[in-house]
Amino acid sequence: MQHFPCPFCGPRDETEFHFAVEAGHARPEPAAAVSDAAWSSYLYENASPKGSAREVWLHLTCGEYFIMTRDTVSREVTGSEALPGHAP
Repeated sequence: MQHFPCPFCGPRDETEFHFAVEAGHARPEPAAAVSDAAWSSYLYENASPKGSAREVWLHLTCGEYFIMTRDTVSREVTGSEALPGHAP
C-alpha cells in the first residue's frame, strides 16, 4: 500500500484519496456557451504525461483538495501542497 502526503493531515493510506483532475486543466467557461464537443474534450481527453505530473487530489477523510506532484511511471510522490487560498 502506498502512502500519500495530505498537507492538512500528514501521510495517509492511498485508499483515503481520490484523483480529481490534472492541475491546470481549466474548465471551459461560460458553461452555457460550451459546445458538447468542448465539454466532452474537457471531461475525457487528458494529457497523461509520463514522468513528473501535478495533479489535484481529494483527501476523502478531511474533505480537502490539494495538489500532489508525483511521477506517473514510478508512482513516487515528490510533494504536496494546499490549493492557493487554502492554508493547512
